[in-house]
Amino acid sequence: VDTSSADPAKAAGPALAKKPYKYHHERSKPMNTNWNDPNFQGFGGKNPFGGRPKKAKAPRKAVGTPLGRTALNLAVTLLVGAVYYYAELPALNLHSGTLYVFVILLCAVYCGMAVLTSGFQGSGAKGYFGFVKKQCKIPLILTLALLVTAIVGSIVGWKLLRAGSYRDLLTVESGDFASEVQEISFDQIPMLDRDSASKLGNRKLGELADMVSQFEVAGDYTQINYKGRPVRVTPLRYGDWIKWLNNRQSGLPAYLIIDMVTQNVEVVRLEQGIRYTTAEHFGRNLNRHLRFHYPTYIFDSPAFEIDEEGNPYWVCPRITNTIGLFGGTDVLGAVLVNAVTGETEYYKVGDIPTWVDHVYNADLIISQYDNHGRYIHGFINSLFGQRDVTVTTEGYNYIALNDDVYMYTGITSVVSDESNVGFILSNQRTKETRFYSVAGAEEYSAMDSARGQVQQMNYTATFPLLLNIADQPSYFMALKDAAGLVKMYAMVNVSQYQIVATGATVADCESNYRLMLARNGLIDQGDTDITPSGQGQVTGTIAEIRSAVVDGNTWYYLRLQDGTVYYAISAADDKNAVILSVGDSVTITFTEGDERILSAYSVTAAKAG
Repeated sequence: VDTSSADPAKAAGPALAKKPYKYHHERSKPMNTNWNDPNFQGFGGKNPFGGRPKKAKAPRKAVGTPLGRTALNLAVTLLVGAVYYYAELPALNLHSGTLYVFVILLCAVYCGMAVLTSGFQGSGAKGYFGFVKKQCKIPLILTLALLVTAIVGSIVGWKLLRAGSYRDLLTVESGDFASEVQEISFDQIPMLDRDSASKLGNRKLGELADMVSQFEVAGDYTQINYKGRPVRVTPLRYGDWIKWLNNRQSGLPAYLIIDMVTQNVEVVRLEQGIRYTTAEHFGRNLNRHLRFHYPTYIFDSPAFEIDEEGNPYWVCPRITNTIGLFGGTDVLGAVLVNAVTGETEYYKVGDIPTWVDHVYNADLIISQYDNHGRYIHGFINSLFGQRDVTVTTEGYNYIALNDDVYMYTGITSVVSDESNVGFILSNQRTKETRFYSVAGAEEYSAMDSARGQVQQMNYTATFPLLLNIADQPSYFMALKDAAGLVKMYAMVNVSQYQIVATGATVADCESNYRLMLARNGLIDQGDTDITPSGQGQVTGTIAEIRSAVVDGNTWYYLRLQDGTVYYAISAADDKNAVILSVGDSVTITFTEGDERILSAYSVTAAKAG
């Protein structure tokens, strides 16, 4: 068979058959196919995508000498650190998380500068990290050490391991409410909450033509005892940056005192203005002023207060973490800063002056009690079984006792069944805490009960104040309309929250409440406590009756024979007022005063003889 046409190479003879092997031997060296290489051999030495071949990058040179580079890196790091420290004010304390952020930031800045100034020539992630490890060994070791310290410190403070330590942060003693909480008369009941105080403060500032254009009222409104009276105090603040520039030389000219009983607002003008506040800038900013004087202290939120002579101060609690590095926050003492001069003085907890009212923040006390109640029998019991486990209810308020301010809040079982097993009172200067076992309604249930008493008015209730009325733990609250104005007051019995009394004035409310307590057998009908101090009784014959509708309630104004005073009583408070007629002999219980119209609480038929 003739096969020459099937294989030309064989047909051409041995010489041609060996030529492909020779050709392959000559081209055994691999072809350069790197398009960016100047010696590129593919496609006739041309880049198929156009353009000229890229030249190899020149090695980046290091900056200066090794000693000079280190000095430059340190200088930039210190500059960044100074700016950050001035702006963020981290505490130089291992118990503060801000220290770790600060130091790690400095290490990162130094490493970044080392990469820029040392002429990095590596490639890929492996080369980069190898270079950084070589140039930044000390910052990396420091960062790793801080991270390990933070992790270990956090683990040591875990509640799983230290439940007993968290429980013992707060010592709680049992107390007797009737004997330890002094009963106060209606003309000493603080009826002003923060929102109402804010409205009064802004209104008062609006009346001062020389201040209203330059200043605003700060939102502090700290509740303190001042000369035996419960008041709220707050400084002014600058309206904006331009007004700050115009007035910073003389400082803030005044602060406000708002009486929580009379609702009177007093503007206290100062000979020398307040120069150190949280509203200041630069060196006179209170937080910056504290940090530069006490670089290692960790501070809680400062509170604005005044001493008994009316000098303005900032009370700045010093806190620390007592369990591990970051757990078990507690107060060590307080720095008092004169708001005018900036003078500072540190006091340990036991040495703080008695005029100071706010050292322990209410949120801190609540957090400590929650740990105390939750881990009363250990961590496992807090999850399973939950025997005797209690927590605080939502919300808190303050009451004044023995020239100190106490925070109070309800205590409920961990299952939160809308009822309290009792409540605590905690001294905000000493942290002395007592538990009072009084089963009853929690605060928001009492608020709903008070609103239900006047539901046709659509009023809202303020968070209640805890009072002792005739030895009965009682919630007192204001009822506000949609505009936030106080229209009425309400009292609700803690143990039996269906006992609700309201009144247009505090005196009306208290009198009605005492009468309801007597009707329900909680106090004796003949008990003199039914008639509060500041009230009187008069018996006579009605000579004149007038009526008027006020806020949806019908009010009757009664004048007795041979008298010029009118006694005002609402039909909602005493239904007997509706059936009275001229000539009836009555006994009226009323609030004593010098006004032409006095508030009456009850009207009853006078006994014959």
